[in-house]
Amino acid sequence: MSHDHHHAHGGSGNILFFALPLLLNFVLITGAWAGGPWHAASPNTAGWQLMTPDERMEHQRRMRSFESYEECSAYQTGHHARMAERALREGVVLERKAESGCEQLRKREYFK
Repeated sequence: MSHDHHHAHGGSGNILFFALPLLLNFVLITGAWAGGPWHAASPNTAGWQLMTPDERMEHQRRMRSFESYEECSAYQTGHHARMAERALREGVVLERKAESGCEQLRKREYFK
């Protein structure tokens, strides 16, 4: 019986441990953390569901690295073409994003 008493301690700390990453993802993806850096995510990235985790990280890094809207737009055109090809191969229809990542970055004044 003494083993049951042992398991009763510290249980609530585990909830925070598991809930915190979910909360952070919600905040980052929804933009609720307005002062934070721009993040690539499903709502602003064509083909997000077709990208590997490494591709997603690299895409975000590239998107944040551009110094002009023109550089961003040129990269984004290539990205959209690659994702359209991938979607065709996979038999997936890509949904049109309301606002491109480059437009979001321009509004945040990322470009010089």
